[in-house]
Amino acid sequence: MDYAALKSAIGAKLLSFPVTDFGADGSFDAKSYAQRLEWLSSYDVGALFAAGGTGEFFSIGMDEYDAVIRTAVANSSADVPVIAGVGYGTRMAVDLARRAEAAGAKAILVLPHYLMFAEQDGIEAHISAICEAVQIGVIYYARDNTHLNPDTLSRLAERHANLVGYKDGIGDVQLMVRIAQSLGDRLVYIGGLPTAEVFAQPYLEMGVTTYSSAVFNFVPDLALEFYGAVRSRDQGTIDRLLKSFFLPLIQLRDRKRGYAVSMIKAGATIVGKPAGPVRSPLVELNETDYSTLANLISSHSR
Repeated sequence: MDYAALKSAIGAKLLSFPVTDFGADGSFDAKSYAQRLEWLSSYDVGALFAAGGTGEFFSIGMDEYDAVIRTAVANSSADVPVIAGVGYGTRMAVDLARRAEAAGAKAILVLPHYLMFAEQDGIEAHISAICEAVQIGVIYYARDNTHLNPDTLSRLAERHANLVGYKDGIGDVQLMVRIAQSLGDRLVYIGGLPTAEVFAQPYLEMGVTTYSSAVFNFVPDLALEFYGAVRSRDQGTIDRLLKSFFLPLIQLRDRKRGYAVSMIKAGATIVGKPAGPVRSPLVELNETDYSTLANLISSHSR
């Protein structure tokens, strides 16, 4: 695999985190998901994340995972790589990574390991085992209970050619600068904080050229407009959209735990692209919050 080309493709454009479609009975709806991937991959994006955090990776059954990744690969544009989420303990993550590779994914995103905080040596062994298990690209996602320091990350990058990316969901600016300065262009850097648009400007100055946009699920044109404004340093557009859309969206997101996902699915329903319910333990938006989101979307309709 051409890892340099993969890094270039990911870092050059906005990244999309499609929600995963579930039917009324809660089962995976492959037909609806296929239509979603066809729609979203028709836009000018760098990659699509299948079974990521916004795609409810944590609630997808082992008996469903292969179908989710295969459906994403089969129904995305050929020039838009699919990146599959993996996670949990090392053996489960390795198994999922191999299944994602067999299903046609071009890379995997290593979501946090399960529950425990771990020492650097343990996390290093975890990531190393995943890299050794596959030939496709591997992107490490730093957030919650998994943090790598620059030295550990450098050792992994030297050892594994297929470690292609670092996604930051921590928000530690000093750490991000140290990592970017230590590894340079060896990795592609991705913004991964919730509502990443709010952090896009300062992160761009650190070499983080792209981020995953959850709102791309329901306002793709607006998401691309904002990304374009960030890359071109169009301060007027950035300020306008932050004030009118993204900051009010964050206020809504923060009203209840789990809204970062259920709000995105609600937005998809509002724009006529329903993806079905979220799975427990997540909860749906209440009537008031749903109405607030609908009004916010309506005020930014094209």
